[in-house]
Amino acid sequence: MLARLQRLVDDLAALHSQLILLVGPPGSGKTALLRAFGGHAGAEPLNLGAELGRRLTAVPHRERQLQVGSLLREIAKPHACGNLLLIDNIELLFDASLALNPLDLLKRQAQAWRVVAVWPAALRHSGNGPRLTYAEMGHTEYRDYGLDGVVTLDIK
Repeated sequence: MLARLQRLVDDLAALHSQLILLVGPPGSGKTALLRAFGGHAGAEPLNLGAELGRRLTAVPHRERQLQVGSLLREIAKPHACGNLLLIDNIELLFDASLALNPLDLLKRQAQAWRVVAVWPAALRHSGNGPRLTYAEMGHTEYRDYGLDGVVTLDIK
């Protein structure tokens, strides 16, 4: 799996997308794979939830949604290793009070770096093909996205 991820990252330069999402059910080894890849590439994965959460505590509630994009860029810059950024623990981006589009935020980061991020859910397969989801339908944090502009590595 590590070799497959390395090939995907190497191939990103030729692709339109610069974003790879590691997807799979809880406990499938997404974080372990990201850490192993980081060790191989000399990059430390960014614990986005911890870093962003710490910074958001200083921002008034009504301004948080507006500040997340710039805070994410600030946090990401020192964690990037060359043109590679590894991101884990993105669940905070789904917080309903922030009213964000987590996939869009990751895609924006992928304009500056090759990004490998852990998506905290499995792919959902429907009649229209695979979909990225988060949470269960009806939950306040539920999200459902197509795969446009994203390369996925399904960890089963």
